[in-house]
Amino acid sequence: MSDRAALPALAELTRTRVLEVFREPEALFWMFVFPILMAVALGIAFPSRTSDLAIVGLVEGPGAARIARLLRASPEIDLRSFEPGQADRALRRADVQLVIEAGEPPVYRYDPARPESRLARRLVDDVLQRGAGRRDVWTVREQTVTSAGSRYVDWLIPGLLGMTIMSTGLWGVGFTIVQARGRRLLKRLTATPMRRGEYLLAHALARLFFLVFEGGVLLLLARLLFDVPMHGSVLLIIAFAVLGALSFSALGLLVASRARTIEAVSGMLNLVMLPMWILSGVFFASSNFPAVLQPFIQALPLTALNDALRAVMLEGAGIREVGREALLLAGWFLTCFAAALRLFRWL
Repeated sequence: MSDRAALPALAELTRTRVLEVFREPEALFWMFVFPILMAVALGIAFPSRTSDLAIVGLVEGPGAARIARLLRASPEIDLRSFEPGQADRALRRADVQLVIEAGEPPVYRYDPARPESRLARRLVDDVLQRGAGRRDVWTVREQTVTSAGSRYVDWLIPGLLGMTIMSTGLWGVGFTIVQARGRRLLKRLTATPMRRGEYLLAHALARLFFLVFEGGVLLLLARLLFDVPMHGSVLLIIAFAVLGALSFSALGLLVASRARTIEAVSGMLNLVMLPMWILSGVFFASSNFPAVLQPFIQALPLTALNDALRAVMLEGAGIREVGREALLLAGWFLTCFAAALRLFRWL
């Protein structure tokens, strides 16, 4: 095939791949509907960390009335009363963060591994110590931050966008290729003059078509429903979304280059995505993990994409500030695509 005919062939392959996706209602749901539902649900659940209350259970009994009076006067505590024996059950189910049993002194029961339980313990102890006569040396001045850009939902949306780009890129490319291989459709393509590079690149380019709807709708709803800010360049956000989509599409091509069954590729895709779901800062900061893991975490493509999106959207960062992330994503794309091109088999 001549170079002049290569571009029209690539365009036709890309168009065919786009049309194939529209024939799969399940794929459309996971690409477009599911990320939006997740963003809306989490945005409603976590509009701002400052609105969280410490949920505390109090065991009814002698002395409980005085404790209840003190705790109910605090705007930071949601107090719930329980019969003896019921409070521990509520604690096991995470219905409450802390259980108090009246006494001299009172008894606190909580799981120190849960950050919200440790916070509840400090809040409750402060209220009860004040009620017992403790006096503070000074009264601090507080400046709470609730403006757009500093809330948890603002931090969450770029992570959800990055996760969506990763998931649809890997599953949309890897699963489709293995499915075609299993149906012997790739075997028929070997009889055509099409080159494997054109076939693989068409899958990656088709992802860019759907990226317009996946990312655009999610960011638009985040803006309209939760007033998530866009401090940086919209073009830079689009550029990183495109670069991320290409990187994960190439990674999906690499995963599917030799897999022959749906079961095999499903396991491999989950193995690739699971570490990034956990480590790359989708729902909580990747800095929470030990320092020994940070070099590995920072080398992951989803970490680079999430960090870049947050820096541009929330801090107004320019290309110089996110240049490292851009180079890392480009490196993942080139490396994975070259490896997939070398390892890919039609059969």
